[in-house]
Amino acid sequence: MKHLKLEELDSQLERNQLSGFWRTRVPLHASEAPYLWKWEPLLDGLLKASETIGIEQAERRAIRLVSPHLPIKTTSHTLQVTFSIVNPGEVAKAHRHNMAAIRFVVQGKGAYTVVSGEKFFMEEGDLILTPNWTWHDHHNESEDPIIWLDGLDGPLIQSLNILFFEDAEIPEQPVTRQTGESLSRLGFARTPKRDETHLRGVPFRYSWKDIYQALKAMKEADGDPFDGTLLRYINPTTGGSTYPTMSCEVQLFKAREATKAHRHTSTAIYHVFRGRGRTKVGEGYLEWKKGDTFVVPLWQWHCHENLSNEEAVLFSINDRPVMESLQLYREEAGN
Repeated sequence: MKHLKLEELDSQLERNQLSGFWRTRVPLHASEAPYLWKWEPLLDGLLKASETIGIEQAERRAIRLVSPHLPIKTTSHTLQVTFSIVNPGEVAKAHRHNMAAIRFVVQGKGAYTVVSGEKFFMEEGDLILTPNWTWHDHHNESEDPIIWLDGLDGPLIQSLNILFFEDAEIPEQPVTRQTGESLSRLGFARTPKRDETHLRGVPFRYSWKDIYQALKAMKEADGDPFDGTLLRYINPTTGGSTYPTMSCEVQLFKAREATKAHRHTSTAIYHVFRGRGRTKVGEGYLEWKKGDTFVVPLWQWHCHENLSNEEAVLFSINDRPVMESLQLYREEAGN
């Protein structure tokens, strides 16, 4: 056999859509950059969209947060945040998809979403779950627009090339369950009959009134040195993460509270529900106030600081459940 020069071998392999591993280096973690979206231009865009775009012109009247540091138009490489607005009297028609979604209400009340045949009313601070492949439509029967944050695992699902979407045959799904049934059935004890579909998450509403009472009770104890007073929204039937792909969390920081630095292999997207402060990420600071949203990429040193004499509250979503299920989650404390 004729001995080829390395360049000749490489060329021969390339012609046959092959590549020698000797030309490859193991691709290591690429550091990503943080980013903060201010509330004022986002709100301005939403209000203008509510006047310009009819609800029948789009699946949802929503504006997504796009990081300038990523090659695709998304908030992070695994999670997407958008903000939706529904005007009085409007109905955002029913559809379903295998992206898991959450709705965190940031402004307004008197509207509701229907998920799997149950009405879930919306008030500021409420979190409503729409598990993957569940029918859902949104209604505003109040006199004012309602705005909420949508959190989705869309970028992760798209990267797996397994995203599916389906419109309902009718704009509004029938209401087949009593309002509050999910809380009665799932909220105080685990369902007695095991249902595999519960593993992907269940339609559920966590009211801000209940969440805030829990946070106030928790803050009297010593908080987490890295996250302040932290509460995780759990799947009420399994006791596990909100979804297999996404954890929802809320943090309260007491007046002038500052946390220690840490880093972890999960990406987190934060929305400022109350207060003002700053988050140090790497060598820089993200200065935030009510309404702002920011992303802290994975494996970046970060710590939070409440800059006011009032409490600050951050709502967040992260992809920690994915990292844990793949045995890839790591966390490291700073000095």
